[in-house]
Amino acid sequence: MLSATLDKLLNRGLPRSPRARQLCAQLEGRSIALEVRAITRLRVASTGRTLTVTRDDAPADATLAGGPLSLLALAGESAAAVLQRGEVVIGGDAELAQKFRELARLLRPDLEEELSLLLGDVPAHQLGRLARLTLHWSRGAAGTTLANLAEYLAHERADLVPRNEGEQFLRGVDAVREGVERLAARIELLARRAAP
Repeated sequence: MLSATLDKLLNRGLPRSPRARQLCAQLEGRSIALEVRAITRLRVASTGRTLTVTRDDAPADATLAGGPLSLLALAGESAAAVLQRGEVVIGGDAELAQKFRELARLLRPDLEEELSLLLGDVPAHQLGRLARLTLHWSRGAAGTTLANLAEYLAHERADLVPRNEGEQFLRGVDAVREGVERLAARIELLARRAAP
C-alpha cells in the first residue's frame, strides 16, 4: 500500500519536469534503498521512463539509512548538515545516491495540489493555508519560548550568563589575546636586536 502510493506520487511529477525525465533515463536499471530505521526498507528503481517503489530486500546500487525525520530532512535545505552529523549514512555509490536525491527533490509532491485531487481546490487551499499559518505560529511560539527560557535562566536563576555580559567578556578576552600577541612580537624583535 505504502509503496504503491509513493510510486504514484513520484511518477505523477515526471511528465512535468524535463530534468526529472532526463535523470530517470540516466538512472535506468539502477536502484537505491531507503532504510528507515526500525520501520521499513524501500527500494526505488528506475525503468528509464518511470520509477518503481517496492518493499523488498533486493540488492541496491546505493543505500540511505537513517531515521524517518532525518531521511525527510534530506529533501530540505539542511541536507548537508544531516549528512555531516551522521544522521543519515550513505552506502554504495554516493554519486548515484546524489542523483536519486536530485530526482526526489524534482518530484517532491505539492501537498496542496494532491489534496485538491481529493477535496477540490478551495478546501485544499484553505487546509494548506491553515497548515502554513500553524507552522508559522509554532515556529514563532518556539522562538519566544526559547528566548523566555534563556532570559529566565540568565536573569532570574543566574544559571546562564546574559548575552551582553558574555559578549563583553569575549571582547575582553580578544583584547587581552591581541595584547599578548603584540607583546610576544615585541619581545621577539628585542631578542633579535640583542643577539650578536
